[in-house]
Amino acid sequence: MSALAPTSPDTVAASASGRTTSLRALGLLAALGVLVVVAFLSIGVGARTIPLAETWSLVFDPDGSQNAIVVHELRIPRTVLGLLVGVALGLAGGLMQALTRNPLADPGILGVNAGAAVAIVVGISIFGHVAPAAQVWFAFLGAGAATVVVYGVASRGRSGATPVRLALAGIALTYALYAVVQGLTTLQPQVFDEYRFWVVGSLAGHEASLSGQIAPFVVAGALLALALARPLNALALGDDVSRALGAHTGRTRILGAFAVMLLCGAATAAAGPIVFVGLTVPHVARAICGPDQRWVLPYSMVLAPILLLGADVIGRIVTRPGELQVSIVTALIGAPVFIAIVRRRRIAQL
Repeated sequence: MSALAPTSPDTVAASASGRTTSLRALGLLAALGVLVVVAFLSIGVGARTIPLAETWSLVFDPDGSQNAIVVHELRIPRTVLGLLVGVALGLAGGLMQALTRNPLADPGILGVNAGAAVAIVVGISIFGHVAPAAQVWFAFLGAGAATVVVYGVASRGRSGATPVRLALAGIALTYALYAVVQGLTTLQPQVFDEYRFWVVGSLAGHEASLSGQIAPFVVAGALLALALARPLNALALGDDVSRALGAHTGRTRILGAFAVMLLCGAATAAAGPIVFVGLTVPHVARAICGPDQRWVLPYSMVLAPILLLGADVIGRIVTRPGELQVSIVTALIGAPVFIAIVRRRRIAQL
């Protein structure tokens, strides 16, 4: 009787790695299924009560009725905008935490939100009124300019744009820009009247064409972010080790900052500053799949729109026929979830 051949350690490791990859892939597919359900609820739930069966029928076969108009001209564009903004915020949050190696980093740490806010306030101050479609471009330009300034300041010196220098430069610029916003809105009440509708953060009240305006930036930023997954894994080992492995740390940070500018700039320009999505979702993703950015970023881009659209649906239900703005609901949901993650386990090191 022959003895069984021993199993080599390499075979065991490969088998375990394969099982882990399969579980991660199944989890991502499950998250995509949840996203489809939440997106359908976003189309089906609102101030006007439409049975879900009728909503499903009207999505594919509009009959020209009032319900069909509500579904196709209001709810579907709003849901598409929520999907784009959620993807952008989730990826931007994952990128920021990886670039700065700071688990408390938020997309706004590069001054993106503050830059967008200043651009809108200045635009209103100069032109008296800025249409919502034009606000997007003002906000995007301001967000981009803030990102460039932060990276330029952080890059000065021999050490270059290290995570600490990026964070400090972003925080300093954010406080300076918000001081400008407060000054202009205090001195000009008419500017504050327009600015307050943008700064509250909402998916409601936007034109259907807005999604088409921001979609190219979100797609470009998402592709760039996903392409940086492997370099970000090397960056997590520290600058010296990553350079020894052949990684280009400076190029990775420049491209990462550019991706954050595209993603967070587009999301903030379209829906205003929405908090806790970019901070909380990457932590949930890492709790599910571990620290590998090849999985953290895809999970983040799926989980974030689930949170955002789910919060938007809750905001329509709790004060019906009125509406609670999505940024308020994400804060109410995201803050307890984040606190629970911190209390249950040590924040994952990046």
